[in-house]
Amino acid sequence: MKPVANDIKVRENSWIAAIAARKLKCDKVAIVIGDKVHLHNTTKISFLNDERWLKHELCHLRQFRENGFLLFIIKYVWESLLHGYYKNKYEVEAREAESL
Repeated sequence: MKPVANDIKVRENSWIAAIAARKLKCDKVAIVIGDKVHLHNTTKISFLNDERWLKHELCHLRQFRENGFLLFIIKYVWESLLHGYYKNKYEVEAREAESL
């Protein structure tokens, strides 16, 4: 069953997502900042129709809500510095959410 996505704030052609795409060496990127999903090289429709990708970013939206904006940024960056992007516990949790 697809997650409800009506209330998700999405910004297409985001410069933030473009920077993330370069850093991650990815063609298409979605990155959550606060309560908004920023997209690079994809459309809102394509993103919302990709159930796994949507679930991944919904998990990050929840993580921001639970931790608060600044605290989550600090925790996320700290995790990435300690363990790298792929083993960052917030990314691990979001990847696990893709299959729920």
